[in-house]
Amino acid sequence: MIRVLVVDDSAVVRKILEEELSKFSDIQVVGTAIDPYAARDKIVSLKPDVITLDLEMPRMNGLQFLVKLMAYHPMPVVVISSLTPEGSETAMKALELGAVEVIGKPGSAYTVRGLVQRVVSAIRAAATAKFAKPQQVAAAKPVPVEATTLRTTNSVLAIGASTGGTQAIAAVMARLPVTTPGTVIVQHMPEHFTTTFAKRLNDTCPMEVREAVDGDLVVPGTALLAPGNYHMVLERSGARYYVRLTSGPQVHYQRPSVDVLFHSVARNAGLNAVGVILTGMGADGAKGMLAMRQAGAHTIAQDEASSIVFGMPREAINLGAAVQVAPLGRIPEAIIASLTRLEAAAVH
Repeated sequence: MIRVLVVDDSAVVRKILEEELSKFSDIQVVGTAIDPYAARDKIVSLKPDVITLDLEMPRMNGLQFLVKLMAYHPMPVVVISSLTPEGSETAMKALELGAVEVIGKPGSAYTVRGLVQRVVSAIRAAATAKFAKPQQVAAAKPVPVEATTLRTTNSVLAIGASTGGTQAIAAVMARLPVTTPGTVIVQHMPEHFTTTFAKRLNDTCPMEVREAVDGDLVVPGTALLAPGNYHMVLERSGARYYVRLTSGPQVHYQRPSVDVLFHSVARNAGLNAVGVILTGMGADGAKGMLAMRQAGAHTIAQDEASSIVFGMPREAINLGAAVQVAPLGRIPEAIIASLTRLEAAAVH
């Protein structure tokens, strides 16, 4: 049983979350709090396993509370933030401060009910998550690579992640050189949030990173992040790769889905691809990675010890989809080594 404390200044949101979450047999809402001051006392008395936290509250905002909580009583936190550019920026800061997951809250409190499945998944992931110190991506050095390598469009790098993935992707991308072949990324995240995430990656990575636009070419030195609420697929026209964005049905309760991307990479890049699956809850990406491996791609899964949540990598490993399993800190060099082999093979 996962004991949950709901912290939100909206009485409507507190009531809806308490009622809806209580319908799940593995979740018990042990209490609610109107602000961080009330939450502080209830954490001590009720000893919850997970907190859901609104960021916009009176007296002390969610970010200020997170700083104090992680310093004095670290525990899993699921942030529920408004679906606005300002809300996404605040949510990204919350992840950097130690929140396990963020959920986008629509403008009306009454529409929170539609987010319950996502909140439940996030709570379950948070309850099993391992805490890790934030990656110092700005100070990371790219993996050494000869300037003459990794310049062609023959190969594609595809990366997928979910819970804990913002830090993991940032740690990997910060160490990939500007000569890295065209890269496509899916991180489970709401719309607006992916725009902010792409900008943050672009500020800390040698490659250019941007949120994908339908029809974008996949070219060396550029990484395209799937926008929230859209699947991204890789297509090929002659020797050129490009992406298409679609609003098809959710896959594994997700849009964008890692499986959707990986299956398209398997179809259109085949053995000219490298696939990486990072920390996250659930099974999204496992079957797609298996398709990539069966098409001849080199596939890499993050190991259990370095994963915040070892769900997606474990499913891929159990399916036999991963050619290689590596800790997060070794994944950039594993990517470069495999891409270098691909480029060398293409030359010969």
